[in-house]
Formats: sequence, structure tokens, C-alpha cells
Amino acid sequence: MKLVPLGDRVVLKQAEPEEKTQSGIILTTQSQEKPQQAEVIAVGPGGVVDGKEVTMQVKAGDKVIYSKYAGNEVKLDGEEYIIVRQNDILAVVE
Repeated sequence: MKLVPLGDRVVLKQAEPEEKTQSGIILTTQSQEKPQQAEVIAVGPGGVVDGKEVTMQVKAGDKVIYSKYAGNEVKLDGEEYIIVRQNDILAVVE
């Protein structure tokens, strides 16, 4: 199966949480924070959304940082994805 987003939506695959701190302390599963960095898997077509013309500025393969509480989590074929609106993406990591 394949996720194809509509409108200004973007499908993201979240980066793995850090298992160690920079000082070398190993974190338990409960204390690991969900990272806000993800890879773009698929991008909607853009177009007119809520009466405004939307041009998509990200593409599949981009690494991005998104808002902490943005989007909807979806599980498909054992993989977890997040579907967000493009305006919930804060930056592209280069």
C-alpha cells in the first residue's frame, strides 16, 4: 500500500528517538522524547486550499523539522507515519 496525501498535506516518517544523551547516559523508553525531525515520504499536489493558492515547498526525501503537536499519526503495513499540513513544517534541514 502507498499513502498519497491530498491538498497541502505531507506524509512524514519520524526519525528514531535518541537512546543516549550527548554525555553518554542511556535513556529508558519512557524518558526518550519523540524527535521533531522527520523525512518527507510523499507530498500532496497543493493547489487551492481554503481559498488560497498553495505551492508545495518540500519534496520527497527532504529532512524537515515540524511542530511538536502537529499532524495525525497513521500506521500502515507495520510502519508509522505522520500526516501534517505544509504550514506545520517549520524548516528544511540541509
